[in-house]
Amino acid sequence: MRPTRPGRLSHIAALAMLIPLTPLILSSPASPAEGAPAVLTVTNPGFEQDQTGWTFGSGTGVATNLPHTGKKLIYLDAGAGRQVSQTITAGTAGTYDFSAWIATGGPGGRFTVRVNGTTTGSVDLPSRSGYARYTVSRVPLESGDQLQIAFESGSSWVNADDVMVSPAAPADPVVTSSDPKIVEMFAWAKRKANSWVQLPGVEGPLNVDEQNTLGTGTGVYGPSYWAGYAHRSAYYSRDMAHQLAGAAVLGLDAENKSMLEAFAASSTAEHKYFPVWAMNFDNKTYLAIDYHGPSDFVREVPAGFELVEKANQAYRWTGDSAYVRDTTLWNFYRNTTDQFVTLHDGKKPNGVAEGTGQGIFAGAASYDEGGDEHLAEAGDAIGSQYQAYLAMAALAKNRGEKTLARTFTRKAADLKCYFNSTWSGTGSGGDMVRAYTTDGKAVTGWGKENSWFMPMKQIIEPGPRNDAYLDFIDQQASGSGKPSNVEAISYLPDTFFAGNRNDTAWKWMQYVYAQRNTQHPVSRQGPNGDYPEVSYTLVGQTVQGLMGVSPDAPDHALSTLSRLPSGTAWMQIEDLKIGDSTFTLRHDGPTKSRLTHAAGTHAYKWEARFVGSHESVEVDNAPRKARTKVVNGVTYTYVTVTLAPGRSATVEVGD
Repeated sequence: MRPTRPGRLSHIAALAMLIPLTPLILSSPASPAEGAPAVLTVTNPGFEQDQTGWTFGSGTGVATNLPHTGKKLIYLDAGAGRQVSQTITAGTAGTYDFSAWIATGGPGGRFTVRVNGTTTGSVDLPSRSGYARYTVSRVPLESGDQLQIAFESGSSWVNADDVMVSPAAPADPVVTSSDPKIVEMFAWAKRKANSWVQLPGVEGPLNVDEQNTLGTGTGVYGPSYWAGYAHRSAYYSRDMAHQLAGAAVLGLDAENKSMLEAFAASSTAEHKYFPVWAMNFDNKTYLAIDYHGPSDFVREVPAGFELVEKANQAYRWTGDSAYVRDTTLWNFYRNTTDQFVTLHDGKKPNGVAEGTGQGIFAGAASYDEGGDEHLAEAGDAIGSQYQAYLAMAALAKNRGEKTLARTFTRKAADLKCYFNSTWSGTGSGGDMVRAYTTDGKAVTGWGKENSWFMPMKQIIEPGPRNDAYLDFIDQQASGSGKPSNVEAISYLPDTFFAGNRNDTAWKWMQYVYAQRNTQHPVSRQGPNGDYPEVSYTLVGQTVQGLMGVSPDAPDHALSTLSRLPSGTAWMQIEDLKIGDSTFTLRHDGPTKSRLTHAAGTHAYKWEARFVGSHESVEVDNAPRKARTKVVNGVTYTYVTVTLAPGRSATVEVGD
């Protein structure tokens, strides 16, 4: 649906395309006590104060016919030389991303950033009548620099709204490969993911949604990033959990921890230990559209369990002892894996947490919000509960609570045994049980999240039954069972990497990437690529999936496993951050890996893994005795090498 030319009345069809997105950057920096002070501020980023702060050339102006958010936007008529710009003096040094939502009637326009009169970066705007988000990435500024943000005309009209400034991510890993598609995908994904990061210390609106486009007042934004719909001023527990690994690769450690802490603090006895579903960017306020009161808010059983699992993942990436020492976080882990299960295990008392079957505002058993199955127990919930138990065991071990660690290791094993012997029935493929209704009926067939989460969370015992279920998932998702929303499909690479189906995982990564310019089914969201989960998951899946990186910063260790797709000769990632160390990792096919510990303060133990049982292993061309282990049903040959900072090693296996 084409937006009308600026200055004309919009048609009803065009009004349906209105995308109310929070004006993110206002002009009031916070005090240090409220958060890190904003060091770069755009005046009037959503043009709600008309021309304030901006310079308008001829053939440009402020309109009200089709804003992206709020009530106003800017327009540039067709023809060369038209410009709307703002010049800002940088107060301190820093590196930033600049984004804006733009719609065009034709090609030729540009979104440009200049520093001291020199173009630092620009985006050539395509012809796209619906709003999409464009970014100029990693612009370095020194104190006193003159920054100009400019919208420039093209062959047809240009509409623009909602300028956002993001701090450049602390880490900037670079992927190279024999496959240019991998390189292109990762470069796009890391730039797009970084553009969703909030600048801490700015004052922005709260409770913005499609029904309340201006929100309900303002708050000081904390360390956070967008995770969920781009037309709401919040991040969501489900999305954030899935985006955390990608954020960790980009070094967004403060954001991950602050967001996890916010959800953990919301998991109270009053909420029956459910975390709230969505938090405003101030990291304090519950998003009003999803929270009406302590007994009337959106909540889904897998979320709390996933947040425990992801907190452990964040700990493995960072080594930050707060993950095992912070009282709020620790109480959240304990309550979620204990009291929460007890409180929500009434209809079918079996140690599996339940939903009410009465909708998301009453507590849903599954992430699959569609349908009318009235589920009490679901595959995504029990799979997430299993992983939460494993995470609890790992966190307790690092905390020094060995007895508690053994308890949760046993609880995880018992739950997995119960799932495979009883809960999931005896069927295979589409006949496997993936849920139970509130009246106790077993549910089989295709359940989207409550189907693919079961192998993704590795609660299904490895072997023919798991293999058949992976076949079933691929078949359904490739046909009539394909979800209409790309963010749901973004889980499929994780599912198939977990089952060591590298080519299938890569197929789904490519599918998600290929859909980035397709309109999202929620019109207010814009194109699929502007759903934040898409970029973050592709970053994480490149590193944890294709490169097989498993970090353990608290113990100064990592393991790697080449999961390169068939036909990919080699792949490398540079400037990979784990703890306070950086690494370069290269895989040559499935049998040769090289790791360089580029910088850090501690030696790291590297476990180089290779699928299968190999007769020989060489470390830097010297023979080493081959060792094998079985992990989740797969036999690996491995060797452990200790690398001090500045050292490298190459490991190769042969038969």
